[in-house]
Amino acid sequence: MAITHQADPANRARLRWRSRRGLLENDLILTRFLDAHEATLTDEEVDAYTRLMDLPDSELMSLLLARSEPEGEVDVPHVHALLKRLRAA
Repeated sequence: MAITHQADPANRARLRWRSRRGLLENDLILTRFLDAHEATLTDEEVDAYTRLMDLPDSELMSLLLARSEPEGEVDVPHVHALLKRLRAA
């Protein structure tokens, strides 16, 4: 049985660590979002967040600022839903 994000403190710490980005703007947006919502993220939202963390900083910034929309492997419904939440934060 897989351990959920919320049940595993190491997974939670890893998610926060991956949120530290090279672009300060990304770092600020992601940190503020996690400060407000990390404790309530579902495993599906964590998967979406992880997919976003795999992107280069410039691509992530374009998505966060709604300059572009997800493409390829990140073009899935739960990533779109999380981006909507991130953009509103």
